Amino acid sequence: MRDQDRQVIREELENLRKNGARRQELSLHACKRLFFDFEIKPSMAAVRELTQTGSASDIPKDIELFWQRIRTASKTRAGVGAIPPALEERAGELLGALFEEALMLARDALHDERTEFEAGRRDAEQAARDAEARRAATDEMLQRSESRTEAAYERVRELESQLAASSAQGALQHGNREVQFQRLESENEALRKRVETEQTTNAGLRDRIDGLHEEMRKSTEHYAQQIKDALAEAERRVRPMLVELDSLRSMSSTWQSAQRDASKKEFDFIQQLATAKARADRLDVLLRERSDEVDVLTRQVTTLRGQQGVDASVAAVLCALAAEGRLGEAELTRLGTVVDGHVALPARCPNCHEGEPELSEVDDGFEFLCPECEHTSGAGASKLEAFSRFMAGKHSPEQA
Repeated sequence: MRDQDRQVIREELENLRKNGARRQELSLHACKRLFFDFEIKPSMAAVRELTQTGSASDIPKDIELFWQRIRTASKTRAGVGAIPPALEERAGELLGALFEEALMLARDALHDERTEFEAGRRDAEQAARDAEARRAATDEMLQRSESRTEAAYERVRELESQLAASSAQGALQHGNREVQFQRLESENEALRKRVETEQTTNAGLRDRIDGLHEEMRKSTEHYAQQIKDALAEAERRVRPMLVELDSLRSMSSTWQSAQRDASKKEFDFIQQLATAKARADRLDVLLRERSDEVDVLTRQVTTLRGQQGVDASVAAVLCALAAEGRLGEAELTRLGTVVDGHVALPARCPNCHEGEPELSEVDDGFEFLCPECEHTSGAGASKLEAFSRFMAGKHSPEQA
């Protein structure tokens, strides 16, 4: 699109703005001019450049509204009457297709006429430029001829001054003076004839320049009248389309009100959904807290079950006796696994005093083992028995 077309659209938008048009009307007018007159798909950058108003979120909404109006216009329903709904819908689609085809034909015709007028305008401008170039050339020729004429006049003056000087020389140069006088007279006559010829040529060139100026003026007036007639014809063809667009604008207002109601309902639903989500998040946090408390209580119950109700002080005494090796095999057998819940791993190996013992369950009992020195208690029927053997440095009878 040319700069002068952009300037025309900006002037139209400025007139609409002075008449109280809002941003949406300005954007829709710009979209209509771009799409119908210049066959350019409206974009946010192009509309924003023409209207000089609107944000990055408002202009796409206006463009979408423009396309919605076009789609609505292309699917117009037939008038009321005794027509089946399906036939009425098909008739509306046919009318919409005919309307689109008419728009395309009008745009093509306008484009062809505009191309023709542009070609004529360019030809007129080229003819004007050629005439201007010829005028400049003739002016230059006229200036050169005037320069030559001035030089000739200067030569004549020099000859006249020489003639006056030669006539004052006296009687001694009388014969030569006559000869020189005749020669100077002939040269003077030749120069006068040359000056007259140059003046005649200059007059012809001036007449030619005046003719070219008149021809350029007539050509400019002719092409200007053709462009004015073409614009009037284009406006006459587009006026019914503008009336149809006004009716479509009234139909879209009803659709916009329904869309606003739907948006309000959607906003209320989103608020309710956000409230429910916040409540679910609070319940989820409370559930995790209760789950942590249940895990702690479960571990405590497991520990209490392992201790089998034995008093902690009694169990500590039995563990100390077992560590000192003061409990025999028979006593350890009678105690069994009653005190196993109170038996803890020793901090250091009694053999190497460096390793950290480990407790493992074997097929028929328990076993304490030092990973550093490989000191082991062997398999014991209970933790207390394996602990006693490990601390005393003894092994099971089977290993012995």
